[in-house]
Amino acid sequence: MDIDDREKKLQERLERIKELEDEISSREKAVKAREKAEKQVLLRLAPSLWRQIAQWADDDYRSINSQIEFLLNEAVRGRRKT
Repeated sequence: MDIDDREKKLQERLERIKELEDEISSREKAVKAREKAEKQVLLRLAPSLWRQIAQWADDDYRSINSQIEFLLNEAVRGRRKT
């Protein structure tokens, strides 16, 4: 086997290694994205409660969704402490 054949085979191996690295990187990104993905929940609220949360969110310069998430986080944090 001459030098050109060896070099060609090494180049092919290197390309395959790069392809595998790219595939692994892509899979890692997909796993991280799934871990970070927020879950969507349908939430039914009484109109009066909605208005109160909306006002509170406005007072705190948050969206209603962010306000609800904040309140849920606070409730969970408080429950852990007890």
